[in-house]
Amino acid sequence: MSVAPQARDGDLRSRAEALGQTLPPLLAEAEMLASTVMMGEHGRRRAGLGDEFWQYRPAHQGDSARMIDWRRSARSDAHFVREREWQAAQSVTIWVDPAKSMSFTGDKSRAPKADRAKLLGLALAVLLLRGGERVGLAGLAAPRSGRAQLLRLAARLSGEAADQDFGAPETEGMVSHGRGVFLSDFLGDLSGIEAGLARAADRGVKGVLIQVLDPAEEEFPFDGRTIFESMGGTMRHETQQAGELRTRYLARLAERKDRLATLARAVGWHFSTHHTGAPAQSALLWAYVALQGGR
Repeated sequence: MSVAPQARDGDLRSRAEALGQTLPPLLAEAEMLASTVMMGEHGRRRAGLGDEFWQYRPAHQGDSARMIDWRRSARSDAHFVREREWQAAQSVTIWVDPAKSMSFTGDKSRAPKADRAKLLGLALAVLLLRGGERVGLAGLAAPRSGRAQLLRLAARLSGEAADQDFGAPETEGMVSHGRGVFLSDFLGDLSGIEAGLARAADRGVKGVLIQVLDPAEEEFPFDGRTIFESMGGTMRHETQQAGELRTRYLARLAERKDRLATLARAVGWHFSTHHTGAPAQSALLWAYVALQGGR
């Protein structure tokens, strides 16, 4: 039996809203985090194509006579231009790494990297959706606007981890000349990351890479006999002198960060590292501003 597309979409929305009622922690935390980023509606707006009045500004050299609002200018000794609000909605596609490496935490008092990445992704979606943008999840949900879409995103992000140890950026569903967000530890094969950025660049997509790491991965506080094992169990290394590896490990991590920054810069993206021991607000604000600057 076939089902009309409209009926399927209505059913999906109903299920998303029902799921939303069962996901209060992630939804509530994301919306609370987004509320701490005090951008304000005025901070979101910009002059551009649109019909709604935004503000008056003093006329600048080069403004044509037809741009002058003569009624407003008549009330003062200066000339003023009536600016309209930018109304071209942007499509933003977010990829949150579902690989097993993201489930790592070096301290039980801290949430796993996956939790922080999901929180940042959903909080960023809250800000963008409130600003009238369309937001989706790569390979999981096409970019759309509205509250129902936020519930869909929360439902999709509640899925289980993938089978592989490390993930590679997914670009399915990215809209040409839209924006992209990749949230991952980026500790896997760099070729997968390079390929994901190349696919995005081929579509004219600009965006941000946010590397989410646990403080233990930043500091390498290990010493003596230590067994290192990947979260999926596919890799294992035992050493009697873990402390002797610290210098080489930190050098390799710094090299990887430099390489990620170079790859991002080459395609017009922005790169930043965030660790789960730091407040999430700073990473959210950075990503939001970086996305706006690339518009």
